[in-house]
Amino acid sequence: MGRLDGKVALVTGASRGIGRAIAAAFADAGARVMLSSRKLDALEEAASTMKGHVDVFAANAGEAEQAEACMQACVERLGGIDVLVNNAAANPYMGPLLGIDASRAEKTHRVNQWGPVLWTQLAVAHGLGAGGSVLNIASTGGTGVTPGIAYYSSTKAALINLTKQLAAELAPKARVNAIAPGLVKTDFARALWERNEEAIAKGMPLRRLGEPEDIAGLALFLVSDAASWITGQTFVIDGGASLGRAG
Repeated sequence: MGRLDGKVALVTGASRGIGRAIAAAFADAGARVMLSSRKLDALEEAASTMKGHVDVFAANAGEAEQAEACMQACVERLGGIDVLVNNAAANPYMGPLLGIDASRAEKTHRVNQWGPVLWTQLAVAHGLGAGGSVLNIASTGGTGVTPGIAYYSSTKAALINLTKQLAAELAPKARVNAIAPGLVKTDFARALWERNEEAIAKGMPLRRLGEPEDIAGLALFLVSDAASWITGQTFVIDGGASLGRAG
């Protein structure tokens, strides 16, 4: 249960936060893991903390040529591709939706929405097939109204739908699922929690914010054979926040 022995996994956005925790969990579970993100030094530092067989390749998740090079390196160095985690995300703009400009909207879309489609296309082209699994990291922001990060959340809403579309296209050979995390204590989300962590936690049923490792455990289950009859689903993991304010 929850083992990935003999599997090759590629995780985007793997140098920190949720992606890093997922990559570490996969490697610990027996997978050969390719870590990818934009900065090589950050990848090498992350890899140095992990047990198991890990490799690194720097690539911008929204750039097709870099993504192709990374996928090729994964197959050549690690022997194939069985699991893809589309975790990389961008949010270059915070503010009202009516204030976003075309450049920052395009960057958000290219990484968060187009990126997972691109990487999934590449994974399939490079051999992901029978028994393969794709996992998209969405957000609870994609399920509701989120003032200040509305365009980011709209791309995550699209990713939730894309998960269903891809699951239908890749069945029965490969599975596609998504995780929609709530507020997790990462550098990426720091502006949302750092000043008000205690107050936010008090309003949640489980009385704490998420940690990257909370997401990694679910990710490991969903890509493993233990979840072999699950596809096209998005799993919310938010400490109960979606239930409403705690009493």
